[in-house]
Parts: sequence; C-alpha cells; structure tokens
Amino acid sequence: MPLPAIQESYSGRVNELTIGGGARKKTVTVGGAKTIPYGGDRAATGRRPVIAIDVLDSPPQDWPAVLADAYGGVLADPAAWAKKAVDEFGGDLVCLKFDGLHPDKGNLGADHAVAVTQKVIGAVGVPLILWGSGNDEKDNAVMPKVSQAAKGERVLLGTVTQDNYKSLTATALADQHLLIAQAPLDINIAKQVNILVSDMGFPLESLVMFQTTGTLGYGMEYAYSIQERERLAALGGDRLMALPVICDVGYESWRAKEAKASASEAPQWGDGAKRGPLWEATTAVALLQSGVDIVRMRHPAAVAIVREYINSLWGSD
Repeated sequence: MPLPAIQESYSGRVNELTIGGGARKKTVTVGGAKTIPYGGDRAATGRRPVIAIDVLDSPPQDWPAVLADAYGGVLADPAAWAKKAVDEFGGDLVCLKFDGLHPDKGNLGADHAVAVTQKVIGAVGVPLILWGSGNDEKDNAVMPKVSQAAKGERVLLGTVTQDNYKSLTATALADQHLLIAQAPLDINIAKQVNILVSDMGFPLESLVMFQTTGTLGYGMEYAYSIQERERLAALGGDRLMALPVICDVGYESWRAKEAKASASEAPQWGDGAKRGPLWEATTAVALLQSGVDIVRMRHPAAVAIVREYINSLWGSD
C-alpha cells in the first residue's frame, strides 16, 4: 500500500538575509524557510544551510591533537588558517573568533584584533563572521574597532545579549553590518533580546539568532526542542522569531570528553580520529533538522559529512 505524500504548510516565513559585500567574491543568503526541513515540500525549505569554519585570532591552547593536527601548521597564522578553511575544507563562511582578546586567554588588544581582521579579509573571498571574546568589557572596547576595520564587507557581527547590546548594536548600525543576538536556551529571553535590539532602530531583517548550543550527550535534546519551537513560532507568524539561526557546533562538540579523549585514554570508545569528527557531525545534523541555518564547525572530516547531508536534502550548491 503506497504511503500518501504529506506536506506541512504554515502561514509564516523566516527572513532571508545576505552576508557579504565589498571585497567579497561571493555572498551567502540564508533563511527563507516556509516549512520545516522534512515538511514534505523541498521548495519551501528555504535557502540551503551553510557551514562557517572557525578561525581563531590566536593559536588554540586546548584543542585535542586529532583536531589540531587536521590543520597542519597554520594555527598560528589566522590568514593561512582561513584560506585553508575555504580552499581545502570548503567553508561557505569564515568565523573569526577573537578568543585572544579575553582577559583569561591572552588579553590582546585592539591593534591585534584589527590587524588579524584585515589579514583575514585579504586572504579569503567568502563572507565573514566576526565573533567577540565573550567578555563584555573587552568586547565593548575592541569590537567597534574590528567592525570599522571591516566596514563595507557586510559581516555578521556578534554577539549582543540582554545585558550587553547597546554598544555593538550602535556599531553595527553605523558600519552597516549584520548582527547576532545571543540568548541562553530560553525562548522568552531570545525574544527580549530581539526586541531590545530592534528598539534601537536595528532592523530585524538584519538580525540572526544564537542560543547556547547543546551538543550530543550534553543537552542536545533540550537544544533541539528549543530550536524547533522557535522555528515553529516563526512559521506560525511570530515576526520576532522569524530570523535565521546560527549554532556553535564545533566549540561545544569538542568540549565533550567523548569527542576529545584519545584512544589510549578511553580504548573502549574506539578510534578517536573517527569518534571526534562524528560527534561534531552528529550534533550539526541534528540541529540542522531542527531548522538551524548556519552551523559553526571545526574538523574538516565533520564538515565533509555535514555538507553531504545538506546536499542530500537541499541539493548540491
């Protein structure tokens, strides 16, 4: 007995948003979904999700060998790192994460951040995400200068939160960048951040949402549920939820002991060279099924798996 085709239909639609401009050789457009990923109508699933590969402004000190070794000798050179992420690993975007600004991770200054930004802009032609250190005081002092260094490139700038949004929102408005609104896994706080930013005159159509990302084994079920509820709210017509979504898959996945433990540390878990990338890829695929539009990733093997999954549902790019 043949199964009837089932198509979910909704009244709302996720905003489309284009990242990139200026000297970028390409742009990336995300969003546009009018149904859930497996809603039965591929044409209504919106723009294909994209992969942003992380590049740190300073060499990572806590990466496991299986992850660090995948990048060869470029981890001390953000420009070469970015070029490898695009040319060899196929990143749709580069996410330049300023870990080195954080007072606990180097406490580097604005001159460093601006120089790294300019080098990465010159090294690759894909759109950029410029992501602060997570320390409010330092980011409020440095990220406006980073934003100005990238003026004209229409980057995705982040992040703003419920308690720290005014400085970076004003900066993004002045430099005509896009903005990432961050919240914990709480729909009400996510909506509140969007309201606060839009009340400053920043258009919702230039905003991307980011909720704390739960990885496989560490909150995945809850993260999936929140992302799915937000996407269903958007499709139901809630304009404050009708924004593209980004998830930080790479950082969260490689914090898990199951991903980063070596085979000698946990021989019962199997080959660490396969286990870690699979942990990251599984996390990304699950979140993409909840309606996420941009996934930040790290290991090239995981990137390849996720790109194959995206192609299977949205078609080849």
